[in-house]
Amino acid sequence: MKLLHVDSSILGAYSVSRQLTAEIVAEWRKSRPDTTVEYLDLALNAPGHFGADAIAIKGVAQPEPTDVQRAENALSEQLVSQFLAADVIVIGAPFYNFSIPTQLKAWIDRLAQPGRTFTYKESGPVGLATGKTVIVGSTRGGAYSTSEGGQAMEHQESYLKVVFGFFGVTDVRIVRAEGLAMGDAPKAAALSAARAELELATV
Repeated sequence: MKLLHVDSSILGAYSVSRQLTAEIVAEWRKSRPDTTVEYLDLALNAPGHFGADAIAIKGVAQPEPTDVQRAENALSEQLVSQFLAADVIVIGAPFYNFSIPTQLKAWIDRLAQPGRTFTYKESGPVGLATGKTVIVGSTRGGAYSTSEGGQAMEHQESYLKVVFGFFGVTDVRIVRAEGLAMGDAPKAAALSAARAELELATV
């Protein structure tokens, strides 16, 4: 079994999402010691934002790709191949400005490739990256899951469920720690709840 461990927090050692993903991976391997782990730190090694050069080879017919376009395509192919080779993907996804980090979005944009992770048929889109498990270590300074207003404001977990579902991943599990900036007691309670969730998410 192959596990891809992805972190995206810019906070380094102060990151709770990094702490969560490390604990998720460790818990997963307790009962599956033969799992091989590959690590991707998007804060340190983020792909460039998805631009015209990144889509050129696949999206626009042209006589000859430029060197920049070839390099962008090679990077996209490296990332999507790494993703497709994994059975389990553990993703650290902190809550930045009501959504996910730009580094994580840039990675997902590289994965979204027709013919690799999805295709279109007469009936509509069909995901091609089936049979995988995605476990998201979700962290939030405030509390957004406990009210309709809060749920309407979050485009983090909801987006990740939609985009990985679009890729064909039906098993998306959330390990959430929220209210982390609301004081010591709420933070401790959030971490305790998250650790209980991660035990269930890794069975």
